[in-house]
Amino acid sequence: MSDDKDVSLRTLIVDDEPLAVERMQVICAKLPKLNVVGTASDGEAALRLVDALTPDLVLLDMTMPGLDGLAVARKLGRLDAPPAVIFVTAHDHFAVEAFDLEAIDYVLKPVAQDRLERAIERAIARRGEARPEKESEWLQELWVPHRSELIRIETSQVSRIDAERDYVRLYVGDRTYLLLQTIAGLEERLDPAEFIRIHRSTILRKDGIRGLRHDGLGVWSVELEDGEALRIGRTYLPKVKAMAGR
Repeated sequence: MSDDKDVSLRTLIVDDEPLAVERMQVICAKLPKLNVVGTASDGEAALRLVDALTPDLVLLDMTMPGLDGLAVARKLGRLDAPPAVIFVTAHDHFAVEAFDLEAIDYVLKPVAQDRLERAIERAIARRGEARPEKESEWLQELWVPHRSELIRIETSQVSRIDAERDYVRLYVGDRTYLLLQTIAGLEERLDPAEFIRIHRSTILRKDGIRGLRHDGLGVWSVELEDGEALRIGRTYLPKVKAMAGR
């Protein structure tokens, strides 16, 4: 295998805005590990160029007329040897729709050179990795808005999820992050062997539960490892008791 210093990724830029393509070309020209081999202004053209040019990497805009970035990424994912994909968009809420796609990263516009460089390093690090024969049907990671970018959080790091209107708050260690997603929508995509919903507004990681407590009059609470007690909603009580073998 060649040294990472000698890597030059054949790169396709896909964006329907000419100024955005021009800006990305300028940034890419400053990165020695990228070699731009083409540009496309829509999804259909992107797929044709991927077939003709066999790029290593696609810098893919999300919002395009016709075939959008998500649809392009899904089609690329079906190829025997798909290129790496880095999503580039002005809208952080598309991270939710991108959960199930094997993108390398998700970079927000306006693209900063150092941010793109970090994404490129991640793409290089993953070169040559074997693709899993079967993807897990459950979420393994989340892209979460933080300051001026999105960060990748493994679901195994999330201990608790609270609903806050149209958002959910993720508890990761001693920090929390807001994500534009409903708690019901997120629950459907979390592994039920690892997470359990105890209330209409709360999902917990099972291994963070120390026990159950009966508070009287049919009211039960979950006791967490840190000593906090959270009330269990009546609708969810049978499932929580079943988890505890009761």
